Amino acid sequence: MKAERISGVVQAGHKGDAVEVSFDPGAKWGVTAQQIGPGRRAYRVVCRIGATRFGSCVVARSKKFWLLLSSEVEDKLSIKAGDTVSVALEPS
Repeated sequence: MKAERISGVVQAGHKGDAVEVSFDPGAKWGVTAQQIGPGRRAYRVVCRIGATRFGSCVVARSKKFWLLLSSEVEDKLSIKAGDTVSVALEPS
């Protein structure tokens, strides 16, 4: 499957930082969300920011989709809330 590119501002949230995804991964890729924790479902994805590849999840919140960014990824890439990033993502 072809990777989709998104660009957005890293948003701070109560469950970690995230970037808004401009499409519904289930509809776009024909995949189903998987259980990632009690009461939480998400689409597992492989992402690339610059030359750095990492695994993450896209979750639905507030009728939007969000790519979760771990603090480890943010530290490695020297990004923080408020920064604009360009991300390539595809289902894992």
